Amino acid sequence: MKFLSAPWRWKFISGASQDGEGCVFCRALRMAEPESLVCFRGDRFFVLLNKYPYSSGHLMIAPRAHLASPEQMAAGDLREMWELTLRSLAILKESFHPDGFNIGMNIGKAAGAGVKDHFHQHIVPRWQGDANFMATIGGTRVLSCDLETVLASLRDAFSR
Repeated sequence: MKFLSAPWRWKFISGASQDGEGCVFCRALRMAEPESLVCFRGDRFFVLLNKYPYSSGHLMIAPRAHLASPEQMAAGDLREMWELTLRSLAILKESFHPDGFNIGMNIGKAAGAGVKDHFHQHIVPRWQGDANFMATIGGTRVLSCDLETVLASLRDAFSR
């Protein structure tokens, strides 16, 4: 049997990634670049790279306000989230040429929200063949590009 080492996952699996005070999204807004993984800061929302991605380029769009659910915002304020979703799709298509996307939110613990008190939308680029046996049987995800390279590319694209 062969083993694939993924030591960067240990911090997440062991719960050590829960260190620090407060919400991960609120902390990201206060952190310096590039540690924050923030790609773009809008008026009411911001875009950041997922530190524990399902695939390379896995983005999240979160409100600057610490809110548990989108219905806590005025409908007009949610417009920026959808504008950033469309912009993120265009940037990911141009930068990484995925074959498709998963887009969605997990609202509440019962729905699988890892951060239940600060809603956010996931944008996960997908390629034909990326959901292979490594994730389903081997319990390991293989990322084709490191976080630093993806972050630099996306920040550059959002700045244009």
